[in-house]
Amino acid sequence: MSRIGKKPVALPSGIKAVVANSIITIEGKMGKLTYTMPPRFKAEIKDSFIMIGRPSDEKQDKATHGLIRSLVNNMIIGVSQGYKKELEITGVGFKAQVQGKVLNVQLSYTHPINYDIPEGITVETPKPNQIVIKGIDKAKVGEVAAEIRDYYRPEPYKGKGIKYSGEYVRRKAGKAVAGAGGTGGA
Repeated sequence: MSRIGKKPVALPSGIKAVVANSIITIEGKMGKLTYTMPPRFKAEIKDSFIMIGRPSDEKQDKATHGLIRSLVNNMIIGVSQGYKKELEITGVGFKAQVQGKVLNVQLSYTHPINYDIPEGITVETPKPNQIVIKGIDKAKVGEVAAEIRDYYRPEPYKGKGIKYSGEYVRRKAGKAVAGAGGTGGA
Protein backbone atom coordinates (compact mmCIF):
# COMPACT_ATOMS: atom_id res chain seq x y z
CA MET A 1 0.00 0.00 0.00
CA SER A 2 2.87 2.40 0.63
CA ARG A 3 3.57 2.70 -3.11
CA ILE A 4 0.00 3.82 -3.68
CA GLY A 5 0.27 6.36 -0.86
CA LYS A 6 3.36 7.99 -2.37
CA LYS A 7 1.55 8.68 -5.65
CA PRO A 8 0.20 12.24 -5.75
CA VAL A 9 -3.54 12.63 -6.39
CA ALA A 10 -4.21 14.82 -9.45
CA LEU A 11 -6.80 17.58 -9.13
CA PRO A 12 -8.63 18.00 -12.46
CA SER A 13 -9.81 21.43 -13.52
CA GLY A 14 -13.09 22.46 -11.91
CA ILE A 15 -12.35 20.60 -8.67
CA LYS A 16 -11.60 22.63 -5.51
CA ALA A 17 -9.70 21.04 -2.63
CA VAL A 18 -9.13 22.51 0.83
CA VAL A 19 -6.99 21.01 3.58
CA ALA A 20 -7.64 22.39 7.08
CA ASN A 21 -6.02 20.62 10.05
CA SER A 22 -6.75 16.97 9.27
CA ILE A 23 -9.93 17.55 7.25
CA ILE A 24 -9.87 17.32 3.46
CA THR A 25 -12.79 18.94 1.60
CA ILE A 26 -13.27 18.25 -2.11
CA GLU A 27 -15.86 20.20 -4.10
CA GLY A 28 -16.88 19.68 -7.73
CA LYS A 29 -19.79 19.91 -10.13
CA MET A 30 -21.57 16.87 -8.60
CA GLY A 31 -21.30 18.00 -4.96
CA LYS A 32 -19.05 18.26 -1.94
CA LEU A 33 -17.33 15.56 0.15
CA THR A 34 -15.21 15.75 3.31
CA TYR A 35 -12.86 13.26 4.92
CA THR A 36 -11.20 13.44 8.33
CA MET A 37 -7.74 11.90 8.24
CA PRO A 38 -6.11 10.28 11.26
CA PRO A 39 -4.35 13.08 13.19
CA ARG A 40 -0.79 11.83 12.55
CA PHE A 41 -1.11 12.06 8.76
CA LYS A 42 -0.62 15.29 6.82
CA ALA A 43 -1.96 16.43 3.46
CA GLU A 44 -0.86 19.38 1.37
CA ILE A 45 -1.81 20.81 -2.01
CA LYS A 46 1.05 21.57 -4.42
CA ASP A 47 0.29 22.88 -7.91
CA SER A 48 -2.70 20.75 -8.90
CA PHE A 49 -1.83 17.69 -6.81
CA ILE A 50 -2.69 16.52 -3.29
CA MET A 51 0.24 14.92 -1.48
CA ILE A 52 -0.40 12.66 1.55
CA GLY A 53 2.42 12.32 4.09
CA ARG A 54 2.81 9.56 6.65
CA PRO A 55 4.41 9.83 10.10
CA SER A 56 6.62 6.70 10.00
CA ASP A 57 7.52 3.59 8.01
CA GLU A 58 5.67 1.19 10.30
CA LYS A 59 3.57 -1.44 8.55
CA GLN A 60 0.25 0.00 9.82
CA ASP A 61 1.21 3.54 8.78
CA LYS A 62 2.11 2.35 5.27
CA ALA A 63 -1.24 0.60 4.89
CA THR A 64 -3.19 3.59 6.23
CA HIS A 65 -1.17 5.90 3.94
CA GLY A 66 -2.34 3.99 0.85
CA LEU A 67 -5.90 3.85 2.16
CA ILE A 68 -6.08 7.62 2.69
CA ARG A 69 -4.70 8.27 -0.78
CA SER A 70 -7.27 5.92 -2.35
CA LEU A 71 -10.14 7.50 -0.39
CA VAL A 72 -9.11 11.01 -1.51
CA ASN A 73 -8.83 9.80 -5.11
CA ASN A 74 -12.31 8.22 -4.87
CA MET A 75 -13.67 11.52 -3.54
CA ILE A 76 -12.25 13.40 -6.53
CA ILE A 77 -13.73 10.90 -9.00
CA GLY A 78 -17.06 11.05 -7.12
CA VAL A 79 -17.45 14.84 -7.24
CA SER A 80 -16.36 15.02 -10.88
CA GLN A 81 -18.06 11.98 -12.47
CA GLY A 82 -20.04 10.18 -9.76
CA TYR A 83 -20.45 6.46 -9.18
CA LYS A 84 -23.07 4.07 -10.51
CA LYS A 85 -24.07 0.47 -9.70
CA GLU A 86 -26.65 -1.50 -11.64
CA LEU A 87 -28.69 -4.40 -10.29
CA GLU A 88 -30.72 -6.88 -12.33
CA ILE A 89 -33.77 -8.71 -10.99
CA THR A 90 -34.51 -12.20 -12.33
CA GLY A 91 -37.66 -14.16 -11.53
CA VAL A 92 -41.35 -14.40 -12.39
CA GLY A 93 -43.23 -11.52 -10.78
CA PHE A 94 -40.05 -9.96 -9.39
CA LYS A 95 -39.98 -6.19 -9.99
CA ALA A 96 -38.96 -2.85 -8.52
CA GLN A 97 -40.17 0.73 -8.78
CA VAL A 98 -39.26 4.03 -7.16
CA GLN A 99 -42.05 5.87 -5.33
CA GLY A 100 -40.69 9.22 -4.12
CA LYS A 101 -37.83 8.51 -1.68
CA VAL A 102 -38.74 4.82 -1.33
CA LEU A 103 -37.73 1.87 -3.51
CA ASN A 104 -40.57 -0.68 -3.65
CA VAL A 105 -39.25 -4.18 -4.44
CA GLN A 106 -41.61 -7.10 -5.01
CA LEU A 107 -39.98 -10.50 -4.69
CA SER A 108 -41.44 -13.90 -3.84
CA TYR A 109 -42.36 -12.79 -0.33
CA THR A 110 -45.92 -12.23 0.91
CA HIS A 111 -45.33 -8.49 1.17
CA PRO A 112 -43.47 -5.86 -0.89
CA ILE A 113 -40.18 -4.57 0.54
CA ASN A 114 -39.94 -0.79 0.96
CA TYR A 115 -36.34 0.46 1.06
CA ASP A 116 -35.83 4.07 2.20
CA ILE A 117 -33.33 5.69 -0.16
CA PRO A 118 -30.58 7.41 1.88
CA GLU A 119 -29.64 11.08 1.45
CA GLY A 120 -27.14 11.71 -1.36
CA ILE A 121 -28.16 8.61 -3.34
CA THR A 122 -30.48 8.50 -6.34
CA VAL A 123 -32.18 5.27 -7.39
CA GLU A 124 -33.80 4.80 -10.79
CA THR A 125 -35.73 1.90 -12.29
CA PRO A 126 -35.58 2.28 -16.09
CA LYS A 127 -37.21 -1.18 -16.41
CA PRO A 128 -39.15 -3.11 -13.74
CA ASN A 129 -36.31 -5.65 -13.54
CA GLN A 130 -33.42 -3.15 -13.40
CA ILE A 131 -32.24 -0.88 -10.57
CA VAL A 132 -29.65 1.88 -11.12
CA ILE A 133 -28.01 3.39 -8.03
CA LYS A 134 -26.05 6.66 -8.42
CA GLY A 135 -24.16 8.94 -6.03
CA ILE A 136 -20.91 10.75 -5.36
CA ASP A 137 -19.76 8.63 -2.39
CA LYS A 138 -18.35 5.32 -3.66
CA ALA A 139 -18.75 3.53 -0.32
CA LYS A 140 -22.37 4.65 0.11
CA VAL A 141 -23.33 3.60 -3.44
CA GLY A 142 -21.77 0.16 -2.88
CA GLU A 143 -23.44 -0.21 0.50
CA VAL A 144 -26.92 0.64 -0.86
CA ALA A 145 -26.43 -1.81 -3.75
CA ALA A 146 -25.34 -4.55 -1.34
CA GLU A 147 -28.31 -3.93 1.00
CA ILE A 148 -30.80 -4.17 -1.88
CA ARG A 149 -29.07 -7.29 -3.24
CA ASP A 150 -29.29 -8.95 0.20
CA TYR A 151 -33.11 -8.98 0.02
CA TYR A 152 -32.88 -11.95 -2.37
CA ARG A 153 -29.43 -13.09 -3.44
CA PRO A 154 -29.31 -15.02 -6.74
CA GLU A 155 -29.84 -18.72 -6.15
CA PRO A 156 -27.84 -21.31 -8.13
CA TYR A 157 -30.68 -23.51 -9.46
CA LYS A 158 -32.98 -21.20 -11.43
CA GLY A 159 -30.92 -18.01 -11.08
CA LYS A 160 -33.78 -16.11 -9.41
CA GLY A 161 -32.89 -13.09 -7.30
CA ILE A 162 -31.13 -9.74 -7.42
CA LYS A 163 -27.63 -9.65 -8.89
CA TYR A 164 -25.12 -7.02 -9.96
CA SER A 165 -25.15 -6.23 -13.67
CA GLY A 166 -22.53 -8.45 -15.29
CA GLU A 167 -22.26 -10.76 -12.26
CA TYR A 168 -21.93 -14.43 -13.15
CA VAL A 169 -24.09 -16.79 -11.10
CA ARG A 170 -22.72 -20.31 -11.12
CA ARG A 171 -25.59 -22.68 -11.88
CA LYS A 172 -26.06 -26.13 -10.39
CA ALA A 173 -27.82 -29.11 -11.92
CA GLY A 174 -31.15 -29.81 -10.25
CA LYS A 175 -32.34 -32.99 -8.59
CA ALA A 176 -33.98 -34.35 -11.76
CA VAL A 177 -30.78 -33.96 -13.79
CA ALA A 178 -28.56 -35.40 -11.06
CA GLY A 179 -30.73 -38.54 -10.68
CA ALA A 180 -31.28 -39.16 -14.43
CA GLY A 181 -28.33 -41.52 -14.72
CA GLY A 182 -29.53 -43.85 -11.94
CA THR A 183 -30.46 -47.55 -12.13
CA GLY A 184 -34.15 -46.87 -12.34
CA GLY A 185 -35.03 -47.83 -8.78
CA ALA A 186 -37.57 -50.29 -7.55
